Amino acid sequence: MVKFGLQFKATLENVTNVRPLGEDFRWFLKLKCGNCGEVSDKWQYVTLVECVPLKGGRGSASMVQKCKLCSRDNSIDILRDTITPYNFEDSERFKTMVQFECRGLEPIDFQPQAGFAAQGPDSGTPFLEINLLEKDWTDYDEKIGESVGIYEVTHQFKKC
Repeated sequence: MVKFGLQFKATLENVTNVRPLGEDFRWFLKLKCGNCGEVSDKWQYVTLVECVPLKGGRGSASMVQKCKLCSRDNSIDILRDTITPYNFEDSERFKTMVQFECRGLEPIDFQPQAGFAAQGPDSGTPFLEINLLEKDWTDYDEKIGESVGIYEVTHQFKKC
């Protein structure tokens, strides 16, 4: 099994603590089979609430799938304790937001969608259900009378 860290990078304006909201947050990934190199053509998601037993009683994972090309059983598991918020100080730098434990799979792409949350660093104003599908998000913080935003969202995967 190999661990991959999803590194998140964005420019933050008047927000901090960007994080996935809830255990049902969907991490949308494109995955590659480590055996034959087949890449999934559709986005697949994993969540903390889903738990599938592995064959042979070897524990469980967030997702287990059989490769369409080589029929190999592969799995990916979200490492709950590695989920880390992206803070104002991290702005414009890559930071690992979550790690995945992979058996026979490699994550090669990530699509941020709805379900992120953040807060105003000075006001504490909560911003819930942030959608990052367009790689940018803006709102207005009434408490400080200024615009807030998350811009130029990008990512990379790194072996841990």
